[in-house]
Parts: sequence; structure tokens; C-alpha cells
Amino acid sequence: MEMFHRILFNLIQVLVVLAFAPLMSGVLSRLKEIVQSKRGPSVFQPYRDLWKYFHKDEIVSEESSWIFRFTPYIVFVTPIFVTLLIPVLTSYPLFFAFMGDMLGGGFVLSLGGFFAALAAVDTANPYGPVGASRTRMVGFLAEPVFMIVFFTVSFVAGSTIPYIVQQKWVNPPANFFMPSHVLLLLAFVMLILAEGGRIPVDNPSGHFELAMIDESKSLEYSGRGFALMKWGGQMKFMVLLCIFLNVLVAPWGLASRQTVGAVIAAVPCVLFKIFCFLLVLVAIESSLSKLRLFRIAEFLGAAFITSVAAMMMWVFLP
Repeated sequence: MEMFHRILFNLIQVLVVLAFAPLMSGVLSRLKEIVQSKRGPSVFQPYRDLWKYFHKDEIVSEESSWIFRFTPYIVFVTPIFVTLLIPVLTSYPLFFAFMGDMLGGGFVLSLGGFFAALAAVDTANPYGPVGASRTRMVGFLAEPVFMIVFFTVSFVAGSTIPYIVQQKWVNPPANFFMPSHVLLLLAFVMLILAEGGRIPVDNPSGHFELAMIDESKSLEYSGRGFALMKWGGQMKFMVLLCIFLNVLVAPWGLASRQTVGAVIAAVPCVLFKIFCFLLVLVAIESSLSKLRLFRIAEFLGAAFITSVAAMMMWVFLP
């Protein structure tokens, strides 16, 4: 019965990420419009867009191969797989919790980005390879930050399993105010901005082909393929926020009892934490402008140095 409950709770976590990832995107867009004194679209507009894309015809270039057709499904599935490994709603390990650690989850998410870059090149469109090369540049610079952040976490918690790390920050809570932890959070925020295609690394609302980075990966898609790419990107961003908030920043509000009611009650708490972070994200994006391409390397270099400093401070100043 306990195994059945853990599998059920895993499915509930997946359904929460599937259902609320578009809403998170809609709330973020609406908040940015409010800050800019605009009315903006409804927070439910991403759901209408996905419905529209799924009901449109899909056009595939004759120059494309199986990579182009298969990539949307990889981009869509990889965040779901990582959802099975991380604490989205529960503070105790679920059925698939020990199948991979935080570093493995990061590599799984990178797998979707790798295939998306290949698909952008696969169509022989001149704009796709330009955006794919920029995407790979950002990924090449972001992956060392991923590894150093998770290595630092393993030093502090003695493990890279998200549930174990989450318990380390809860007991004792004084760990949260350690200088190494603060620097770790700063590096992770910079990483989220880069991986999510947010300002100052990329402008998600910009659609000029020569300036696209993250949006270029879905430039040649239409219909169902474009819907899966958009939905997968929204879920990836929500998964990164769940790792950041539920494991490192605010590991409270999660279900501690193995009952369906406790798990369902954790949903509004998690959504509230995500909403609070979206407010911070809106403040960041409203205060900064998009960096020039050659300055992105400096931004991610600063994130790498910050993560290394966090690890060094833990080793020499525990």
C-alpha cells in the first residue's frame, strides 16, 4: 500500500507540473505588463495558445530528418522525468526518488536542450543554426555552474539526492544563513535566468530572428510540435523553480504525511512560493536590459565564480 501511495503521489506531482506550468508563464507575463502600465493578456492565455497550436496543422520541412520530428517529444518528456526525482509536493522520498540525483536531473534537462539545438540546425533554415549556436554557447557556459552548484550542495548535505538536501536545510534552519548557502542561491538564480531564457540573458518576448536565443529552438515548428516545445519549456522552468524553492530556499509547506489530503494541501503552498519568486523575477527583469551577446559570457562567468566561491567558503569556513 505504501508503494502504491508513493507512485500515486508521483503521478500527482507530474499532473501539477503539467497543469500549472502554463499558468506560471501567464502570471509572469501579466505581472510584467502590469509593471509596464499595460493591461496585458489574461493569465490563462498560455492555455488558449496551447489549445490553438494543438488544433493547427503541422508543417515539416522536406529537408528535416527524424531528429526534427522526434525533438518536441524529448523536450516535453525530460521535465516530466525530472519531476519524478525532485520534491514538488512531498518532503519524503517517493517511488523514483533515488533513480537520479540533482546532477543527473540537470543532465536530463540538458538533453532536451541538446536535441532542440540539433533540430534547429536540421531544417536548413539560416536563422535556426544561428540561434542554435547561441543556445549551445549559453548551455556550454551554464553547465559548469550546474555542476559546481550541485557539488557544493553535496559538500554541505553529504548527498545530491534532492530529498536529503531538502532535509539538511530544514534541520537545523541556521544552515540557511551560512555565507556559502547565500552565494549558492545567488549562483542558482543566475543559472535560472540563463536556462529559462530570461532577461538579462535573453528576451522571451522578442521575436527578431537575428537576436533570438532560446526562442530560436522552436522557430521552425508549427501545430502540435510547437505546442509540445512551448509546453516543455514552461515545465522545464517550473521544475528549476521547484528545485530552487523546495530544496534550497524555502523547504516548507510540503506534505510530511503520506495521505492524499496532505499532498493536495501542499499544492497552494508551492504555488504561493512560486508566485513570490515570480515577483522577484519581475523586479529583476524590469530593472535590467538584455545583455549583448558577448556580455552573456561575462554574466555566466560571474555565476561560475560565485558558485566556486560558495564551495571554497564551505571548505575553508564551514
